[in-house]
Amino acid sequence: MKRAVQIGLLLVIFAVMAYPLVWMVSISLRTGEGVDLRYYREVWQAGPFDRYFINSVIVVSVVLVANIIICSMAGYAFARYRIPGGQILFFLVISMIMLPKQVILVPLYILMQKLGLIDTYAALTLPFAADPFNIFLIRQFLVSVPPDCEEAARLEGAGELTVLFRVVLPMLKPALAVVAIHTCLINWNSFLFPFILTNTTSMRTLPVGLAMLSQGAHSIDWGHLMAGAVIASLPVIVAFLIFQRQIISGLTSGMSK
Repeated sequence: MKRAVQIGLLLVIFAVMAYPLVWMVSISLRTGEGVDLRYYREVWQAGPFDRYFINSVIVVSVVLVANIIICSMAGYAFARYRIPGGQILFFLVISMIMLPKQVILVPLYILMQKLGLIDTYAALTLPFAADPFNIFLIRQFLVSVPPDCEEAARLEGAGELTVLFRVVLPMLKPALAVVAIHTCLINWNSFLFPFILTNTTSMRTLPVGLAMLSQGAHSIDWGHLMAGAVIASLPVIVAFLIFQRQIISGLTSGMSK
């Protein structure tokens, strides 16, 4: 009886969470002529939608690689080294997690403008090359891992970078899976910063281009908007399905340790 209740509760939760996705797909397929893929064809052909998609892929890829490298190095340093003022620095990292990103919007825009980086890939990637949450996650994961393998590598003459990239990073696979999906999800769906930091159509990312595309003369074009939203959601859904085991493993290991 208890198991049946649990299964029923999970099914209800699944239905509630799946309903928006089902509704979005149904709206994108429902046209005046019946059910077809017309909206998808029109969205992809309308304007530089493929350019928006490519820009999002480039931005997410660069930010993901930067976060894996920089956050791994920072988390490793916080976990393994006695840095002067290290606890204060780590407290600042944690405080950045609690700080709303909108607070830095105006200073960031002024900085990018003075550096001449507005409407460039640099403006869309450099400010997000290291995420405080990712540093915190990797640091907490490494604190619970004994440094025996690292010490053994040092005894064999390995340098610190060799230890980091050939010994530590393989141990970080569960945590890095969480870092990857978190980074991809946040940056793939980011609207505000790409909207403010870009001026031309050729540099807009998918969420910005989708918002521009969906605005009709007097109302929102729901059919094209939902079709674009489905296209934008597919890479994230596919990534989660591929890495779901690593993500769950990283979250549960972080909780248990």
